[in-house]
Amino acid sequence: MIFYLTVNEAPSGIFSSQVIDVVKFLNKNLETEARLLAFISIRGYFANRKKIKGELPDAIVLPMYPKMQNWKKNKFSLGVFCSIYKPKKIIARSVIATKLALCMRDKNKCVEVVYDGRGAIEAEWKEYKVVNDDELLRSIAVYEKEVILKSDNRIAVSNALVDHWKTNFSYKEAKHVIIPCTLNKDFEGIKISEETILNRRKEIGLNAEDNVFVYSGSVAGWQSFNLLHSFIEPLLKMNVLNKIVFFSPADPNIEKLQKAFPTQVICKHLRSNEVAQYLLVGDYGLLIRENSITNKVASPVKYAEYLASGLKVIISKELGDYTQLSSEKKWGYLYTEFNDAIIKPSILEKQKISTEAIQFFSKQNYKEQYKQLIST
Repeated sequence: MIFYLTVNEAPSGIFSSQVIDVVKFLNKNLETEARLLAFISIRGYFANRKKIKGELPDAIVLPMYPKMQNWKKNKFSLGVFCSIYKPKKIIARSVIATKLALCMRDKNKCVEVVYDGRGAIEAEWKEYKVVNDDELLRSIAVYEKEVILKSDNRIAVSNALVDHWKTNFSYKEAKHVIIPCTLNKDFEGIKISEETILNRRKEIGLNAEDNVFVYSGSVAGWQSFNLLHSFIEPLLKMNVLNKIVFFSPADPNIEKLQKAFPTQVICKHLRSNEVAQYLLVGDYGLLIRENSITNKVASPVKYAEYLASGLKVIISKELGDYTQLSSEKKWGYLYTEFNDAIIKPSILEKQKISTEAIQFFSKQNYKEQYKQLIST
């Protein structure tokens, strides 16, 4: 038995693709028994529990003790379920989840702990004010170093993250695997055709001849809207056929851009299960972020989603492993080197990019890495 442990993560598109689909993959492909154990906020507990169990009926979904600074008080509940199911391993997705898992190992309630490292957590909390509790902010660096050094094995979303561990936390082992954020099943089944693209474009007011730039996701805080704006505004001024589509919630920044370019800026908020149906309207996907530690080690799932949809990615410098990967595979352009004279990708090029990306970012492509985690 393996527990996949999460703490304070609500159901979402990311949770479905990066947590629930991973548990399903482990059970289906690796001849093991993996079970999700999720601690979620008591706020909206029953509705969120229903959503998670709707996708993964055997998931164990427990109410989290209120406030993240009280994370230690969840040890009792976790200990009870470890005593019942006797997991050999706990794969823990976050620093706090791994701290709890290490407590279980210390009490002989599991044998091994795998830290699922999603980013540079201390840096992210401080750079983007993820939490407001001063005591927890002071403690997170100590916690992060402990889970990196004391776990039995590790998952890192990028080679850049491993380098960060080595530089900042004296990590010297080689007991880790690199598994980037992978695609969900909606993208793995995507089909690129001129007809499909044109039909989707018509739905949202775009034409075949438009040069379409797509931004998918929130434009708040850490997504670096000011940097994005400085890139897109000159393009909109340069050519009326240059359009940008925000697949985002309504936002004052987007509204301001719409007022300045009313025929060239579109905003459409999508549900998570609609994203794969609409991203393909674009020619380019925008992944332009500020040069923070958080972004330097990141593995944005939007990168994989853009590529699977046939979009070339316009990317900022030092974005995880992906800036270099884009150059090596000719999957996109560095945003400082992009210009309007670049010819947009043909349908054949889009199909080729999509096929390559789906293969590269499928969970199946990382079967050996998961197997290594399970077998050790």
